[in-house]
Formats: sequence, C-alpha cells, structure tokens
Amino acid sequence: MKHSAQGAAGPGAGTAAAAVRIPVQPSAADVARDRDRGESQSRARGRMRGAGEPDGAARGEHTHGEPPAPGPSVPGPSAPGHSTPRPRTPVQRSSVRGQVLDALRAALVTGELRPGEVYSAPVLGERFGVSATPVREAMQQLALEGAVEVIPNRGFRVVERGDRELAELAEVRALIEVPVWLRLARTVPAERWAELRPLAEATARAASSGCPATYAEADRAFHRAVLALAGNEELVRIAGDVHRRAQWPPAGSPTARGRADLVADAHEHTALLDALIAGDPDAVRALVGQHFTGARQDSGVLGL
Repeated sequence: MKHSAQGAAGPGAGTAAAAVRIPVQPSAADVARDRDRGESQSRARGRMRGAGEPDGAARGEHTHGEPPAPGPSVPGPSAPGHSTPRPRTPVQRSSVRGQVLDALRAALVTGELRPGEVYSAPVLGERFGVSATPVREAMQQLALEGAVEVIPNRGFRVVERGDRELAELAEVRALIEVPVWLRLARTVPAERWAELRPLAEATARAASSGCPATYAEADRAFHRAVLALAGNEELVRIAGDVHRRAQWPPAGSPTARGRADLVADAHEHTALLDALIAGDPDAVRALVGQHFTGARQDSGVLGL
C-alpha cells in the first residue's frame, strides 16, 4: 500500500441553489365543506396537498399533525397541480465510511498498513477511489481504537506494538473470556451449542483460505456468539474490542500468522464445540486453556 507524509486536506464543498414553490393555504370554507360532506381526514389532507402545503411544509416542518414528508416533491406529469414523491437518493456517505473502515482494519491485520508508517487520507482515498473525507473519518475511528495516532499536518501513523503489549492483550482476553466459557459450559444446553456449529465451520473455511483478515472476522464472530450466550452486552463489547486489538501483528512482523496456524486455531473451535455438546467439562477446561494460553505464546496472537 502506498503511503505518504503529505498533508490531508478534505475536498471543498460546493453550493447549489434550488427554486422553492410557495404553496397556497386552503381556505376555511373548503375545509368546512369537506367536513360537512363526511370525507375522511386523509382524503382532506390529500386535497390540501394537491392545492399546496402551508409555509411550514416548505421548510420541512411538521404540519397538520402529519408525519414529515419523506422528501421534496415535484409536479406529477399526469395530474397538473398534484405532486408525487421524488424518488429518494440513498445516502451513501456512512456506507462508504464503513467500507473504508473495514478495508483499513483488514489492512492492519494483514500488515499492509505497516506499524510506524504514516499514511495520508488523500493518498489512501486515491487507493479506494473515494475522497479523503470518508478515509479521514475512518482513520479517526481507528485512532479511538488505538490502532493509529494522528500526526498533525501529515496524516495517521500506525501504532507500533511489541510482543509484550500483545501478550498483555492476550492475558486480558483470557481473564475476561475463560471464566465465562467455563460458566457457560455448565449452564448452556447442548442444543444451544450446536447452533454455533455454522460459525465454527465458517472459521475453518476462512482459515483454509489463508487470508488473515478473513479469518480474523470469522474468529471474532464465533467468539462474539459464544459470549453473547452470557446475556451481557458490555462483556461482548469490551471483549470484542480487546480481541480486535490483539489481532494486529507486532512491529517487525512481515505478515500475520500463516495458513497452518489459522487452520489449527479453527480446529480448536470445532473441538471445543464437540466437548461442549457432549457435556465433557474436563475436556472443555483443557481445550479452553489451550485455546487461550497457547495463542498467548504466539507473537501474532491472531487466533485467540
């Protein structure tokens, strides 16, 4: 991935002028006639919209006790004086930001975004074919997660992590998750564990692909589903954050873990489910310990 120490300036925003049609307020006599004739309130509203909304509607305000209109309207071609809703244009900004964020997270896991390097939003935007704005917003999120740090007038530097920090993250994960796994092993019925089989199989397929980013996502999904059985949303959120941070390779590591290591980790998921479904607490305890403490000995710490 290209990187640059150039400043990141967002694109300027243009302005556009649009004509606003000033509607006419229906008369009280019209409303009274509608009421006297027993017409429904919705029909009366329809006629009022045909004649024109009050000024509040032109400003997007809530009028006549109705829900706000979904969007601006234009005169319909077949009914002069009446309006038809203009098709909504989906707002893509948040979607683009999310896609860029996912891509940057994957690049962190694979080592494509190298620890210690500075990357500018405009250069990354060119890579993704988007403006610098969604890239900058995604990088700000990564800064909150501790993956990068902001370098004023230059861009974002990928945080360098040593083996000790990754080992500490792995220890925190073990302290959080191992007791929960062992408690769930005693309380969750076998059929609930069986429902997680597709997620375990997904980690195996992801591991076989050899793509660290694909495996990282499948691995988090499996662990998230297990922890969700505890019914504690804060637990899921905090453990997921630590898990994601533990998946970034350390400084000096050429790549994340290889395919063989990923396959071995995925196999542990399947073995754990088999023991949980069989109700074998001794096997569960041994496998959980292996799954966490074994990964702590690996500087990559990807497959916890």
